[in-house]
Amino acid sequence: MEKPPSEVPATVEGAVNTADEAAESVAPTPENAPHSRRNLVVLVFSNLLAGVGVASGAAVGALLAESLGGTSMAGLAQAVGVLAAAVASIPLATLAQLRGRRWALSLGYALSTVGALLIVTAAVLGQLVVLLVGLTLYGVANATNLQSRYAAADNAGSGTRARTMSIVLWSTTVGSVVGPNLAAPGAVVGSGFGVPDLGGPYLFSVVAYLLAGLLLAALYRDPAGAVVGRVTGGGAAGHGRTTSRAVGQGRGHDDGALRAEPRTGALAALRWASAHPRARFAVVTTAVAHSVMIMVMVMTPVHMQHGGMSLQLVGIVISLHVLGMFALSPVFGWLADRFGPLRVAVGGMVLQGAAVTLGFTAAALTPAAGVHAGHGATGPAINTEVLTAVALVLLGLGWSACVIASSAVLASVAEPHVKLPLQGATDALMNYFGAGSAALAGPLLAWGGFQAVNTAGAILLVPAVVTVILAARAPKP
Repeated sequence: MEKPPSEVPATVEGAVNTADEAAESVAPTPENAPHSRRNLVVLVFSNLLAGVGVASGAAVGALLAESLGGTSMAGLAQAVGVLAAAVASIPLATLAQLRGRRWALSLGYALSTVGALLIVTAAVLGQLVVLLVGLTLYGVANATNLQSRYAAADNAGSGTRARTMSIVLWSTTVGSVVGPNLAAPGAVVGSGFGVPDLGGPYLFSVVAYLLAGLLLAALYRDPAGAVVGRVTGGGAAGHGRTTSRAVGQGRGHDDGALRAEPRTGALAALRWASAHPRARFAVVTTAVAHSVMIMVMVMTPVHMQHGGMSLQLVGIVISLHVLGMFALSPVFGWLADRFGPLRVAVGGMVLQGAAVTLGFTAAALTPAAGVHAGHGATGPAINTEVLTAVALVLLGLGWSACVIASSAVLASVAEPHVKLPLQGATDALMNYFGAGSAALAGPLLAWGGFQAVNTAGAILLVPAVVTVILAARAPKP
């Protein structure tokens, strides 16, 4: 008998248990397995392309903003992009609920393509306002990339969700590692079109986002068992009702039956999560891990250049950081499926704690630009460069472990009127926190240097530690 739509599990553990049963309706079956395999291949390649698009500008975005508006604008410009990802997360999740992941992901990359074009235009014209508008649309790609992991979970069974999500995240490795190293080639390509050096890499972003969107639009198909709804009432923050049609579970199973289900808005979904320790852990850990990563990562290129390090070295360090974010994703996914998300998240917090400690140490030892280029700077410069690179790798590894562990919990929520809104709300929250930390990072760097940035990152980890302890102590149903 179908569970009444108004019945919400009393605990997240109950929701996860119910998800194992509900997953059978959307997990690959003999009839839809070929589509699921194709969907995963499409998600892998679109994420690879999008990784190139995002990372091409990651190493030079803050530098471009600084060149147009000063050091404080470096953090603000990054904050604009992260804020855009936050704002886009809930509409993209709503569109996915109503029209499917294909529409949501394709639209996200289309908007990002326009954003990359505007950034190139801003670099040519030297217009800060145009740059901020471009970075706003460019930031939608981050929300799109994040939601693709849930699209992967839609195509997986209950026992392999974390691994499947991690494979899609892992596919970003190739593009994201190559992307930052396109700074120098991008400058060469851009010069042929009259684009300044710091704007050239975004030409690669234009092509990458365009191809990713076209690939999804042409080949991705939402799996059987998805619910396509039409909102009949309620708002973003409250409850309404959704008239939904169950997509056939294979040939001959689409009876076109319509049923009314409650629609949970983003704030209501977060309130639901706040009452359940494991869901609260997933939301807070995702937001905190992303905030720490953003705060330290966006200021690293500026800190390195202030220390006299080359643009090429900046690209290498950022590449290593992104490699840490995605390369071991399948390992963390397997660990989350095998040993549980809480243990994996704790490991991620330890890694990020080690990262900010090393980052603080490297900053304290980094010589000024004049000393870096002068006599007696060879030894310390090499040491601080290595320390900075190791810190950024650990920062990425910690982010990967925390996000995959938290996402595994969020993907296991069974109630359709809670699941997608909670996913969108969590992604929005992580990006709002990321935007705030990026905006704060610029003034922190100007005031107290890279040491202050890493100290703030350490403080941000405290709420995540508290929620994981509470989740571990929560009684099991």
